[in-house]
Amino acid sequence: MAAELTLRRPFDWHVHFRDGSVMRAVLSGTAEHFASALVMPNLVPPVVTMDDAVAYRDRINAYLPPNSEFEPMMTLYLTEATSADDVEKAAKAGVITAVKLYPAGATTNSDSGVRDTTKVAAVLERMAEIGLPLCVHGEVTDPDIDIFDREAVFIETVLDPLRRRTPGLRVIMEHVTTEDGVKYVQSESENLAATITTHHLMINRNHIFKGGIRPHYYCLPIAKREHHRLALRAAAVSGDGRFFLGTDSAPHVDGAKESACGCAGVYNAPNTLSCLAHVFEEESALDNLEAFVSMNGASYYGVSPSEKTITLKRQGTAVSYKSKVKTEEGDITVFDPECDLHWVVA
Repeated sequence: MAAELTLRRPFDWHVHFRDGSVMRAVLSGTAEHFASALVMPNLVPPVVTMDDAVAYRDRINAYLPPNSEFEPMMTLYLTEATSADDVEKAAKAGVITAVKLYPAGATTNSDSGVRDTTKVAAVLERMAEIGLPLCVHGEVTDPDIDIFDREAVFIETVLDPLRRRTPGLRVIMEHVTTEDGVKYVQSESENLAATITTHHLMINRNHIFKGGIRPHYYCLPIAKREHHRLALRAAAVSGDGRFFLGTDSAPHVDGAKESACGCAGVYNAPNTLSCLAHVFEEESALDNLEAFVSMNGASYYGVSPSEKTITLKRQGTAVSYKSKVKTEEGDITVFDPECDLHWVVA
């Protein structure tokens, strides 16, 4: 059994930093170990223009230590009023790396999202022309569709038709959670990839309800049945370049999680690399961990892998992580994988 593992510094292709005091508290959880991260734009108000993205990037950089080499990569929030010219300008200026499509009402702060994808066709066509990727939150929001079926229905009724209308568009299915999603990505030879979160590799839907309602395991897309988790694991550890890490680390203070209508999101940044090494070791695939966290996403997005490295060491005693991160707005609970972790960043 390997006791040490050196990887190119990883990328997180889906992270939420929020803003203000929460961002100040959680930013180091990612910046300490990652070369870069793709920052989601669902603030209030959302990041919808190039100027918004520049201002948000400046706020992130202001909270980084002076010697930090971490690079935030920015996204724009797609709305039915988004300007194709502004998107192209932001992309060519190097301000944004992708555009994010949220179906209206699908998740936290998504009320400004897209209700009719035909109304954003001009933007998507321009993105295809310039090679700018589209990140997609893959769930329908129809309340008549069971919450555990919304990803599969989205693929059939929204995503596949959208991709057929704009065949040159590069698409990333964000935080894929089902065997259906995995098989859909595997069925396509180009212009489609998927991120997989840390927590969806480690929990299934039972965790949300074991011994009562457990809000810190509630996220969107919601965790699914065990056979879906196993399909995600198989995809993640396979080395297939179409699958890569997007933690969807999504902090909320405990008061917003532990309430009558708790917010969706799992904050996993502090222990993500320990969790992933645990998963890949369980699957006898530690040799493929670097591809999943450092190489596949960079290749799909067309960016250079990091020249820096990071070392994970396996220790005999379990690693101890703080269960809470304190902010001026309240505590944030760190993801608990409910197993001993023995890998730690050296």
